[in-house]
Amino acid sequence: MDKEGNMKIFCLLLAATCSPVFSEEWKATVVKSLDALVTSCVVVPCSFTHPKENLPSSRLRGIWHRSNNKNELIYYEDQTRVLENFRGRTRLLGKLGQNNCTLEMTEIKNHDNGPFCFRIELARTETDTSTKDKFSFVEDCVALNMLADPPMPELRHAKTATEGRPYIVTCSVTHTCSSHVPKLTWSRSTTDGVTEVHREIHSGNWELQSIMTFIPEEKDDHSEVTCTATFNGEKTSSATLKLYLKRTGNYNHIIIPAVVGIGTAMIFGVFCIFMVKKYKRRIAELQSPDGSMWNRLSRMSRRIRSGGSGPSHADQRRPQVNLMEFGHTPNNVNLQSCAHQKISKPHFPSPKSQPKSFSYKEDLDSGDDYINTADLNIYGNL
Repeated sequence: MDKEGNMKIFCLLLAATCSPVFSEEWKATVVKSLDALVTSCVVVPCSFTHPKENLPSSRLRGIWHRSNNKNELIYYEDQTRVLENFRGRTRLLGKLGQNNCTLEMTEIKNHDNGPFCFRIELARTETDTSTKDKFSFVEDCVALNMLADPPMPELRHAKTATEGRPYIVTCSVTHTCSSHVPKLTWSRSTTDGVTEVHREIHSGNWELQSIMTFIPEEKDDHSEVTCTATFNGEKTSSATLKLYLKRTGNYNHIIIPAVVGIGTAMIFGVFCIFMVKKYKRRIAELQSPDGSMWNRLSRMSRRIRSGGSGPSHADQRRPQVNLMEFGHTPNNVNLQSCAHQKISKPHFPSPKSQPKSFSYKEDLDSGDDYINTADLNIYGNL
């Protein structure tokens, strides 16, 4: 039993000593699948470990080949051994001495779909390029998905913008070529500038963000803002948003007409009050017995319109003669018959057209008599 136990321990120690060169210590980490835009480029992240001590890059040989044939090389430092349709289009971006085997492939073609696998070779010395340790990571290969059209940018923004306030729009696009980052451009300029952020969202997949801040104006309502992505190989894609502007609380269109209307109403009201007071004062003057000239004129006007029987202004200037007072009555005049007979009043010329008479006696000599009785007034030539 002791001999068997010792043999088992010896075998385990031997296996532990010899296995690193041929076991799990040869590892590679390669992304399984990546999108590749035709005419653009792709970067395949890759890292590896080996059982040897840390070696300089000069003693390491990195190779990429097709998964189904190790002799069909798509990358090697000796370009003569590389397949013709891949020659000059592939290179290693990482340093093998840092266990970085990242591959870049440019001018992607439709047939560059893979899968492709990584292989490491360890040289004996820096001068002896022959290798004794080689390992192909055929279980860790990458397949490329060919994209004929570039991915579309994505716009993130608020639904509405407010006039006069900063508005932020973020344009983002994904890509798989970190060595040639796409370029994002905007259809409008901004004084606040544009900020760009480039980050890896997961292995081999990157996102570029362009953050634009601007202050919208009234003219920007219902306008369009476009973000355009230009990829390596000159393929482009774009996304557009329509800007809906919410105006700030500007009530001038309400306040100004209201102020004008109130002002007009106040002026009209003051005018009406003034006129009412004025006419009230006039009415009071007219109703007063000791009124002013207006009051007297008003009473005179009412007397004239009422048709009074008094003599006119022209008659008042004529001297009145009562013939009975002189004791004689014309022979041809019958007063009683005249009292019952309607006497027509002849028309006399206006007193203004004749010279004024200042002598009572001259009027009698001229034969113009004025008869004034208690019962009637007779004008005529007797």
